[in-house]
Amino acid sequence: MSPKVKPTPRECSVTDALAVVGDRYTLELVRELFYGNHRFVDLAAQLGAPRSVLSARLTRLVDAGVVSRRRYSERPPREEYLLTPAGRDLAPVLLALKQWGDRWSRDGAQTAEFTHVCGSLLHVDSTCASCGEIVRFEDLTVTGGTHPPVIAGVTEAAE
Repeated sequence: MSPKVKPTPRECSVTDALAVVGDRYTLELVRELFYGNHRFVDLAAQLGAPRSVLSARLTRLVDAGVVSRRRYSERPPREEYLLTPAGRDLAPVLLALKQWGDRWSRDGAQTAEFTHVCGSLLHVDSTCASCGEIVRFEDLTVTGGTHPPVIAGVTEAAE
């Protein structure tokens, strides 16, 4: 990641990541790059955002190492945008957000379906790499960092 991304007073990788991808249209841009739209004109058409905003978001993603630019035309000069390894690593984030949106924002209606190489429709779950169990909020304990809660599931006033 770019050294221009400054950590917050609370050491938190979520906050640091949102400094790169948390603005309006940024994750949507990454989504469109995943879908194969690499040219500015196509990105603008799919997102309907002001061109100046898209240009600023793309520049930030390039500066952060999430996206790279590649010239595809000299006359007129035109560039396309490609995901770097850091950008491709956002796939699980986008898939989880899509699945959450289908469930909680669209009453379970799928907006798009992804088929895994095995032939089945993809449904993502976070699993523990050590034991293979599905990760549940209630099963997590937070340690380290600055001012961490003792147990993530203890404060359930929001439920």
